[in-house]
Amino acid sequence: MLFTKKISIIATSIATTILLSACASNAPTQSLAIQKPNNQYEVTAVGKTSLTAKNNAIMAANNTCGKNATPIIVDEKSGYNGALKGVFDEKTGQMVQAAAGILGTITGTNNGINKDDDYQTILSFTCQSK
Repeated sequence: MLFTKKISIIATSIATTILLSACASNAPTQSLAIQKPNNQYEVTAVGKTSLTAKNNAIMAANNTCGKNATPIIVDEKSGYNGALKGVFDEKTGQMVQAAAGILGTITGTNNGINKDDDYQTILSFTCQSK
């Protein structure tokens, strides 16, 4: 009985590990800030959407400043870096990506061309004590 219980726990652990690793992304989840003159920092973050890239940049700024300080944004630049940049504008690129996704669903293949780094946000900030 004890042996069966150990085997069950090990099998559950392995299944959980496989399930969680399947959900992992290839894009970096954490960005590091670069310190610039005058106590300013700069961080670049990427994401599958513009909002995700901005949220990733804000999290990196919060991590840089720590618990005792708040990031004060000095400048923000966001942009589209998708696979179709330079070929189409952002809206047309999004429509082409959506069409490729639909085609992939119909044919049973993964033809999506969007990536986890299609959008980029660059934040310049300072840290202000709370």
